[in-house]
Amino acid sequence: MKLHTLIPADAIATRVGELGRALAAELAGEPVLMVGVLTGGVVFLADLIRAMPDQPMEIEFLAARSYAGTESTGTVHITQDLASPIAHRHVVLVEDIVDTGLTLTRIREALLARRPRSLRVVTLLDKPSRRRVPFTPDWVGFEIEDRFVVGYGLDLDGAYRNLPYVGELVSDEV
Repeated sequence: MKLHTLIPADAIATRVGELGRALAAELAGEPVLMVGVLTGGVVFLADLIRAMPDQPMEIEFLAARSYAGTESTGTVHITQDLASPIAHRHVVLVEDIVDTGLTLTRIREALLARRPRSLRVVTLLDKPSRRRVPFTPDWVGFEIEDRFVVGYGLDLDGAYRNLPYVGELVSDEV
């Protein structure tokens, strides 16, 4: 397998800066809870919050699992929940990629049941062609075709998360 650069690091940095400014403008200085979806969303979250230096915020994490290798299992398991209540708070859920929509639909339902003041979703990557359920993120970094991608937090069985760009694994065979 070879790794082909799909979205270079400089394009990601530019877009994350734009998303941070857009989020901060929409939140207009209101305190917000930024919720990173582990593990893939941690790199995006770290860069996104640094693009919002004047925004009052707290940070929390939750973890969900729905993939085995390169395929979604179709079943979503929340493996780590939030530590604090979110009722009456502005919440921004930060995810690395929206694929089938199953994971974020399940997480969103669970969080909405806790009555946040608002709940928005920002994702670095969006693959609308793979949706199994209707789901539209509030902010999208990049819309991509149906490709299996790694890097910038995204992985293949735990590998490649540390790459500063988003790449596609392609076969050596022609």
